[in-house]
Amino acid sequence: MKKILLSALLLLSASAFAQLKFTLQSPNKEITVSIEVGEQLTYAVTHGNTCVLAPSPIGMKLSDGTMLGTKPIVKNAKTQSVNNTLASPLYKKAEIPEVYKELALFFKGNYKVVFRAYNEGVAYRFVTDFHKPIIVESETADFNFDSDYQALIPYVLRRAGQEGDLISQQFYNSFENTYTRTNLSQMDPEKLAFLPLLVELNDGKKAVITEANLEEFPGLYLRNANGKNGLSAVHAPYPKTREQGGHNNLQYIVKERENYIAKSNGWRAFPWRCIVISENDKDLANNDLVYLLAWPSRVKDISWIKPGKVAWDWWNAWNIYGVDFPAGINNDTYKYYIDFASQYGIEYVILDEGWAVNKKADLFQVVPEIDIKELVDYGAERNVGIVLWVGYAAIDKDMEHVCKHYADMGVKGFKVDFMDGDDQMIVDFYNRMAKTAAKYHLFIDFHGAYKPTGLNRTYPNVLNHEGVYGLEQAKWDNESDLVTNEVTIPFIRMVAGPLDYTQGAMKNANKNNFAAIYTEPMSQGTRCRQLAEYVIFESPFNMLCDSPSNYMKEEECTQFIASVPTTWDETIVLDGKVGEYLVIARRKDFHWYVGAITNWEERDIEIDLGVLPNFGAKSGHIFRDGINANRVASDYVSEQAQVWGNKVKVHLAKGGGAVMVF
Repeated sequence: MKKILLSALLLLSASAFAQLKFTLQSPNKEITVSIEVGEQLTYAVTHGNTCVLAPSPIGMKLSDGTMLGTKPIVKNAKTQSVNNTLASPLYKKAEIPEVYKELALFFKGNYKVVFRAYNEGVAYRFVTDFHKPIIVESETADFNFDSDYQALIPYVLRRAGQEGDLISQQFYNSFENTYTRTNLSQMDPEKLAFLPLLVELNDGKKAVITEANLEEFPGLYLRNANGKNGLSAVHAPYPKTREQGGHNNLQYIVKERENYIAKSNGWRAFPWRCIVISENDKDLANNDLVYLLAWPSRVKDISWIKPGKVAWDWWNAWNIYGVDFPAGINNDTYKYYIDFASQYGIEYVILDEGWAVNKKADLFQVVPEIDIKELVDYGAERNVGIVLWVGYAAIDKDMEHVCKHYADMGVKGFKVDFMDGDDQMIVDFYNRMAKTAAKYHLFIDFHGAYKPTGLNRTYPNVLNHEGVYGLEQAKWDNESDLVTNEVTIPFIRMVAGPLDYTQGAMKNANKNNFAAIYTEPMSQGTRCRQLAEYVIFESPFNMLCDSPSNYMKEEECTQFIASVPTTWDETIVLDGKVGEYLVIARRKDFHWYVGAITNWEERDIEIDLGVLPNFGAKSGHIFRDGINANRVASDYVSEQAQVWGNKVKVHLAKGGGAVMVF
């Protein structure tokens, strides 16, 4: 049912808005947005008695000198209230309440600014009504705070050897890093932060800043350049010249940039700037604001889109054993992967980097050891689909032909990698890629990618994004604390949408014996942690990172991983604290799956299952850390879990986890 209440259009006179102040409240009246129209358009946000955002200027400068939000003259205003239930297929829940209040301010000069207040956060966007193309020189999007709060900052990792000043060099990045906890005033002024990022407010409340509905515009970075308590927008300028190069000639390297950030149609809506607000940490891990703010689906028939799990080759370095052929990038190896997938009911096998001739960036030049059609047919006979890894430049130069060719062959989708940026050209590529793939019934998993901004709603064939410091880092990074990272990203990065963390390691290590080994990688933390992450992480296209040979030695764990759904009917976060632990329950049909993970602190938790709707199970199955999991991380127990008074007690080892099915 959809209920929309529209106010009468307010025709403004000079006396009607003498104060030039407007107020918008969330439906539950907890959040208040205060907008002031003065020399510069500003807004502020409170949650109860807590200041979320101090007065913060917003605006936009066009190349013809037009200044949106500067000395604005209000012509009229319109409010509406929406109370709707939104169907959300291929997502972490089957439907979402869409409940918000909206204020649209119409300004002289044919533009408006739309503010929305949800119970879970706020958002605003500019909308222009110009009947000619426009060039956007810059955007003002400040986030000012009333105190020097601590924040969890994902800094851009600057790559050595880049041209330009320190800021410009950072526009070429893969949006992967752990989080730096620092006071706002102490942020490194020479570093950009990508989104989402988290600010710890008073009263235990949190604010996560991100964006939604990114189209025909560059992505948003934030920076603190003045040592105060605020963050300011930075965007990658529009590329002026770029050359094919980078990793195996699969990227476009910008050599020179324009003095503007975007050029587009003048009759348009710009991306939403969002602040997700939470009283309890756990609510951040189940927020839907980005999905709600995205455009509705542009794919009319989505019945052909099949999420699922995928046997992955690259992380485990094609290390199969006990066979009578040399393992590697060849048909025999991939038939082994297909046989494994078929045996366990795993929907897909991916051919990652190596099937196309190296450094040619030509997806029609296949190495002689691979016959894709033969593998597609072999997989089809065994109910296993084939997915191909492709580089950005390789598919961009001939997108239509590549999609048609491989769709006709029976390939199910592409893992598209190494965009490594979010200027407007790259953002436009995402949308073209999603649209073209949908035309040929292909799904997409974006790697080397910026965070999701709701494209998975607009094009549901976009199943996943990377944009996360994932388990692949365990192949080469001896320094980072991936365990703490894993109990942080669900509260920050996952707010933006699904992530391809690529869990599933069968070689597990505690804090003292972990070592990064590129060709024989392991995970940090326990075996049960790896199992639990198939419930913890939202991931409609979910990798099994380890070798089929290793999985077949671990029959019980593999059977469980293969059985876990990748999309859900219901998601409820039961408990959690940023950087410490998390407990999530997800339902598919009549089964509840409950996952729990902790940081390096050993802990006992009591899980209250009574809050789950229609929960009546008296027992279920649990995988929990074994008594020696602190010594040998792969130690686990698989047993019946008894439910006493709707509660289950679980012990988590250091870096541990548990997962239950009811």
